[in-house]
Amino acid sequence: MVGRMLLHLFPQFFIAGITNGSIYSLIALGFCLIQNATGLVNFAQGDFVMIGAMMMITLCQVCHLPMPVAFVLATGTAAAIGLALEEGPIKHSRNRDILSLVMITIGASISFRGTAVLIWGKNAHILPPLGGETPIVFFNTAILPQSLWILGLSLLILALLYLFFQRTLTGKAMRAAADNPFGAALIGISVRRVVAMAFGLSGALGAMAGILITPITTMSYDAGLMLGLKGFAAAILGGYGSVLGAVVGGLTLGVLEALGAGYISSASKDAFAFLILLSILFVKPSGLFGQSGVRRL
Repeated sequence: MVGRMLLHLFPQFFIAGITNGSIYSLIALGFCLIQNATGLVNFAQGDFVMIGAMMMITLCQVCHLPMPVAFVLATGTAAAIGLALEEGPIKHSRNRDILSLVMITIGASISFRGTAVLIWGKNAHILPPLGGETPIVFFNTAILPQSLWILGLSLLILALLYLFFQRTLTGKAMRAAADNPFGAALIGISVRRVVAMAFGLSGALGAMAGILITPITTMSYDAGLMLGLKGFAAAILGGYGSVLGAVVGGLTLGVLEALGAGYISSASKDAFAFLILLSILFVKPSGLFGQSGVRRL
């Protein structure tokens, strides 16, 4: 009887895992873009998640803008902040070694959270869910409309990113600069511009993730920290720098985390993400789709 009940709950946990995993994938893609463009780990990525969500809340609930307009403006704001981070302290850093630049992103993260406290306070904020709160029952599994929106919009964003990198000159220039910056510069591609675009696009992806997840959970000034760490874990799990790995790593992490929380202990949900990461990296240190050796993808 107990085994049958646990099996009966599996689809519910799986849907929850895919929903959260889609968010982790978007955040992991932000890490991946900056890694490929600069070799840098941007520890402010989680704060783009928070900024996008908080801006969306302000634009919808204070300025009373329509949600599509607020979505575009909130995403654009996070993208602009990402550009400012690259064009400001990162670009003008006197010491260009990777460790110093990583420390700049950590400092930026602390500054973003401090500014968020001053603007929005320490209380948690919420967005109304898209499509209402009445769950859709499908084969004895209750699915929130917001989960469907997350899955649908995440797939749309991934498809648009694929078309951007595969079918547009700008996207191909970014791929070329990431693969061989010296060769790209020789054929007239502005590597500096590509790096700036990577930071802007990374900020936009983080903002979209924050906007989509907030109706299901809540958002506060420090909530982006844990989401950013899980996105980073997903990127490492899939193979740091691999776009496919970021997507698969995020979905895998989300599903395993949900199953662990459902079948073992929900109180240890956050710990499962990092235990899963460590377990897999013991077996395959380069991640699921990573390559062995020192080579940027």
